[in-house]
Amino acid sequence: MPVSIFGINHKTAPVEIREKVAFSPENIVQSLSSLKQCAELDEVAIISTCNRMEVVFRCTQIEGNDELFAVKMKQMQNWLVKEHEIKVNNIHEYIYCHTGEEAIQHIMGVACGLDSMVLGEPQILGQVKDAYGYANLAGTMGLYLNRLFQQTFSLAKQVRTDTQIGESAVSVAYAAVTLAKRIFDDFSAVKALFIGAGETIELAARHLSRQGVRQMSVANRTVERAQKLADEFGATAYGLSALSELVAEADIIISSTASPVPIIGKGLMEKAIKQRKHRPVFMVDLAVPRDIEPEVSELSDIYLYTVDDMQDVIKENLKVREEAALEAKDIIALHGQKYVNWLQSLSAVSLLKDFRAQFEQIKNDEMSRSLGKLNQKNNISSSDVEKVFTEFASRLAQKFLHSPSKLIRQAGENSESQVLEVLAQAFDLKVQNKD
Repeated sequence: MPVSIFGINHKTAPVEIREKVAFSPENIVQSLSSLKQCAELDEVAIISTCNRMEVVFRCTQIEGNDELFAVKMKQMQNWLVKEHEIKVNNIHEYIYCHTGEEAIQHIMGVACGLDSMVLGEPQILGQVKDAYGYANLAGTMGLYLNRLFQQTFSLAKQVRTDTQIGESAVSVAYAAVTLAKRIFDDFSAVKALFIGAGETIELAARHLSRQGVRQMSVANRTVERAQKLADEFGATAYGLSALSELVAEADIIISSTASPVPIIGKGLMEKAIKQRKHRPVFMVDLAVPRDIEPEVSELSDIYLYTVDDMQDVIKENLKVREEAALEAKDIIALHGQKYVNWLQSLSAVSLLKDFRAQFEQIKNDEMSRSLGKLNQKNNISSSDVEKVFTEFASRLAQKFLHSPSKLIRQAGENSESQVLEVLAQAFDLKVQNKD
């Protein structure tokens, strides 16, 4: 089987190892060319993300030879250490290898998010597409890998369409947005307030922006950092001192700061609710310790959720994704077999090409022989022509029938009925069974 994988990922190595083997977009094309040459590979692509580095390759030298495969893995390991100047003696402990159908299904599963740290996460498909693009730029993408990647992209699209692998929230930020949908039917007129400016708040802002929220405010201890995040989403930045005015305007409040004490109390929200004339407020406290006093949940028209509530949503939705993953694996198995069938068809095409070439040569040889005989005669009679062409047809038939006849006799002598049936089918004949 011509496809293999050599890699390191979040399941086999800690981050301090993974970061050592990562390839930057600026250097990956050059690295691909270097690897192809150093390891004598026919085709190669590299998938490099924060959670994995995988070399997908084809090398005809190692097909069907386990000893050569092991030598090639060692060769690639040495190249990786040299390329990244890695000073780790036990790098081999973190490396895994797949080949054949196992490798095919692995790369397909990776593209569908089945091997990701967060099950079903969609970003990995784009990263696999990047790997395909870099390999094309480097000139290391050939017939076999091109077909594999193209079929993988088609498969991933089908999995996203036909299963719920990416439908349910499995991050606290997206879980918060999922819960907000239960309160608000239309996000276009909703005002959102984000308290804090860290990664979780950024993710929440990104999700809400994609849902159609356009009116956003960001409040943070340092206004400069709030401004940096606000600029990305067309929001307005404030310091925490503005919270008393901001909470009265906000329909959605999501908070995640490092404050050791709550920054929003029950009294502040009581005042805000009166100013809002009891229009509902959706509040999510993703901070630990909490940013919002628990007593706020006692107020009417306020829907307050904590990070623990998000975890409950995530656990529930993970079950949905795990069920979808089982469906995805069935789809992957079908596409994997489809690729294997294509590989096998290449062997048939090659065999047919050789078959035709062999008998084309026989025909040409006999034709030259016959024409040579005719050219030797000065006066050619019709009987001469008939004799030459009779010999031509006879010799052509004998050479054509020699190998099949020999095989049929051997199969008959050895009682190999299956071989006889295949030959009969090939030549459109019937096998005569003797009782």
